[in-house]
Amino acid sequence: MNVFPSDARFDFFGKRYFAYALSAILLLTALGSLATKGLNLGLDFTGGVVVELGYPEGANITAVRETLAEHGFDQAVAQLFGSSESVLVRLPPTGESQSRVADSLLTALQADVPSVTMRRVEYVGPAVGEELFNAGGLALLVVLAGVLVYVGFRFQLRLAGGSILALAHDLIVVVGIVSLLGVRFDLTVLAAFLALAGYSINDTIVVFDRIRENFQKMRKGSEKEVMNASVNQTMSRTVITSGTTFLTALALFVFGGEALYGFSLTLLLGIVVGTFSSIYVASALSLDMGLKRRDLLKIDDRERAKQVEDGAP
Repeated sequence: MNVFPSDARFDFFGKRYFAYALSAILLLTALGSLATKGLNLGLDFTGGVVVELGYPEGANITAVRETLAEHGFDQAVAQLFGSSESVLVRLPPTGESQSRVADSLLTALQADVPSVTMRRVEYVGPAVGEELFNAGGLALLVVLAGVLVYVGFRFQLRLAGGSILALAHDLIVVVGIVSLLGVRFDLTVLAAFLALAGYSINDTIVVFDRIRENFQKMRKGSEKEVMNASVNQTMSRTVITSGTTFLTALALFVFGGEALYGFSLTLLLGIVVGTFSSIYVASALSLDMGLKRRDLLKIDDRERAKQVEDGAP
């Protein structure tokens, strides 16, 4: 029987096993892509040659990229550097010396724009990239540990476990899709993952707050019914927040150009997956891990709830 007809408009938790199946498919696909294709690591992590070029009359960055591709520099990353007169080109490591690579690059660009000049050439070794990659992974682990401690103290250990599993689910699925699509994984994409960690846990905590509040207010109904009503009550907020953030990331994706492509795409994927997991992974797993009403009540209320569950009058 539906105890809260006005609040439980959709039976989210009744459909949670279908959501589990979808999550399992996404996770297996993500892990399979990571195992077979791996990540398309950018120059921030692999090292390479960095060349700064000067354009006296301003550079057309789209034309620069097309010229580089035409002359065999397919993996070069070109972007404006401070102004339209400066262009920064990053190239992956090759067997040739950095001076020869830089000269070939300059010759290719001067064929279209003779006035272009070379301002500086630098070489970034792979050891620096490996250090950055390890530091990024450590940052994600620190985020996971901090979330576990915070949610465990603020709510309850089962909710903390559900939130950590949801956060890990989001990160694995999104990084797997990034791997599957072959998106270049650089520092901007790593920054997007760190932002997604905060976004995902924030959405989850909003739902958890309402669940705890309703467990204290609603004396009738099972744990599933109360949690289902709580998710329905927060749905309008979730849709508005996620929709606004999604549109912002979509604007970056459409108008941000190549430099923000990986960052914005990762955000778009993370917003969709994070909204899904805050309902069907974090809350649902907490319920299936044995979350009880008394776990979120005050001490006096907890004792009364236990007596009711034990059949005491």
